[in-house]
Amino acid sequence: MSYQSKRSIQLLYADTDMMGVVYHANYLKYFELGRTGLIEDIGFSYVAMEEQGYYAPVYDVQATYKKPIRYGDLATVVTWIAKNDGLRTVYGYSIVNQHDEVCVEGTTTHIIVNKETFKPAAFKKIFPEWFAKYEEMKVKEE
Repeated sequence: MSYQSKRSIQLLYADTDMMGVVYHANYLKYFELGRTGLIEDIGFSYVAMEEQGYYAPVYDVQATYKKPIRYGDLATVVTWIAKNDGLRTVYGYSIVNQHDEVCVEGTTTHIIVNKETFKPAAFKKIFPEWFAKYEEMKVKEE
């Protein structure tokens, strides 16, 4: 696999539900932790993107819950670029526990939009260096 970013997740008691496991929606926060970590690892930032007049909202999200994570577990989010076509970027995620068991897998798809109009913009055109770096990093098709 191509480049992967890894971030430890601090599991808070408040992140759990009545069953004592991490509440399903909190995994979206962990995806964001992984995504912003990957972006920071390669020297870019959402703040800089916004300062240039653009946002990268979530267009689609998918998550598959395979094994519960409980308060007291150690968890890590692993993030990579699954696809990058110049308009949409798909980030892949795997959240693993302290036993290296995959607990959650998922993806988020993002588009670039103009901050004022929310009209889509071409990532490839607006941020060519960032796009090129993602091209180097993305999972290679077999």
